[in-house]
Amino acid sequence: MKTTRLHHAGIFAAAALIAVAFAVRPAAAVGTDTPPPSDTSKPKDDKKGSQKKDEKKKNAKKQSEIEHAKFLAGYRAARDLILAGKYEDGIAAMHALKQDSHPDVANYIGYANRKLGKYDDSKKWYEAALAADPKHVRTWSYYGMWHAEQGNRLKANEYLRTVKRLCGNETCKEFAELKAVIDGTASY
Repeated sequence: MKTTRLHHAGIFAAAALIAVAFAVRPAAAVGTDTPPPSDTSKPKDDKKGSQKKDEKKKNAKKQSEIEHAKFLAGYRAARDLILAGKYEDGIAAMHALKQDSHPDVANYIGYANRKLGKYDDSKKWYEAALAADPKHVRTWSYYGMWHAEQGNRLKANEYLRTVKRLCGNETCKEFAELKAVIDGTASY
């Protein structure tokens, strides 16, 4: 009974994220229309025109902040599904964000696929995350774990050195987690 409720909760969360993603789409269209042609008969120091431009900039910034907040809420909910072991639901929720090229999104899609044993898919997503942000430490760490799980300790150690270089030390969480996987004292 409890498992069924958790499964339904995961499905509900994914559906809610999809609904949020579709709700964001019209908002994203605000301000994308081509501006009307400028009236050359008006003097350039027209205060009303300047005020309108400032107001449009403020509205665009506010809209961008709203969209970012919606993205973060959806991303965190999707990540929580993945970290709770609901990999399929989490992958669906990440895709619903319509931000697959975002390094954090691609990284967690890669992580979820790795946990599902879909190593080819996982590799594709890790590489997409690194293409979007070559300094994405969490991806280097998870991709190093991917190599360790594939039995490629040399590559895993190479990625460990990359994590150390990016972190600037050996105490960051990503370094410690990858080192533990390579040493065989943990799995992620």
